[in-house]
Amino acid sequence: MKLLRSRRNGMGVIEIIIGAAVIILIGGGIWYALNGNKKNELTPAPTAVAVKKEAKLIWQQTSDGWQASEAPPDCPTQPMLKTPTNLSKVTSILYPGQKRGGNYKSHGGFRLDGTSNSLVVVTAPIDGYVVRGAQYIEQGEVQYMFDIMNNCGVMYRLDHLGTLSTKLKDATKTWPPAQVDSSQTQPVTATVHIEAGETLATSVGFVKSKNTFFDFGVYDFRSQNAISKSATYQAAHSQFKETDWHAVCWFNWMPEADEKIIRALPSGDPASGKTSDYCR
Repeated sequence: MKLLRSRRNGMGVIEIIIGAAVIILIGGGIWYALNGNKKNELTPAPTAVAVKKEAKLIWQQTSDGWQASEAPPDCPTQPMLKTPTNLSKVTSILYPGQKRGGNYKSHGGFRLDGTSNSLVVVTAPIDGYVVRGAQYIEQGEVQYMFDIMNNCGVMYRLDHLGTLSTKLKDATKTWPPAQVDSSQTQPVTATVHIEAGETLATSVGFVKSKNTFFDFGVYDFRSQNAISKSATYQAAHSQFKETDWHAVCWFNWMPEADEKIIRALPSGDPASGKTSDYCR
C-alpha cells in the first residue's frame, strides 16, 4: 500500500509539471501575440518615396516670340545675376545696344586684354536651360555660342567661348560640323540644366591673335525694353525683335559693387564708346 501511495504521489508531481508547462506555453503564446502585435504597431509601414517631377523649360519660341506654357515663377531678387567672370581681369566693357563693327549689337561683352585666353573662366550668371547654340569657324578657330533661358523669362547669351565645360560640349554632339563664318543656331533638344555659378568655359576669344574677350547679352521676355516702344526704333529693328526689343542693360542686374566697377571701366569700342540704347 505504501508503494501504491508513492506511485500516486509521483503521478501527482508529473501532472503538476505538465500542467505548469502547458501554462507556460499558453502564456508564452499570449505574450508573443501581444508583443508581436505591439512590434508591428511600433514599426512604421514603408512610406512611398516621393517622385520628384522632372524639371523642364516652360518657354517655347513661337511666331509671336517667346511664350510660357504655364505661369512663370518669379525671377530671383536683386541682384538677379552673378557676374560671369572675374572682374579683376576685365580691362574694358562692350556696351549693349550700340553699333560695333558696322552692325547693331543688342549684346555687350567683356574684354580681358593682357590675359591669356585659357586663363579666363566664364560662369553661369543665373540658373537656366540651354535652348540653342552654334559652333562656327572664325579667324581659323572654332567658336561657340549658347542661349540659356531661366524659367522666369530671362535669357542670356554667351558667344566666343573656346574650351567648353563637359555639359556644354556634350550638348553640341548632335550638331553639324562647324562651318566658316556660319553661326546658324542649332536647337538643344535634351534637357540641359545649368546652375548659377557653374563653370561654362575655360577659354574665350581668339587664341592665335591673343584677342581675349567674350560676348554677353541678357534678354527679358516678360516685357519689351523702353527704347523698343519707339516707332522709329521698331521700324529700324523689325528684323531682330527677339533680341533688340528685349535686350537689357545687364549692368543694373549685377551685384551693386560689381556694377560700379563695370560702369567705371572704359568702353571696349572706341567708336561708340559708352553710347547705349539700354544703359543710362
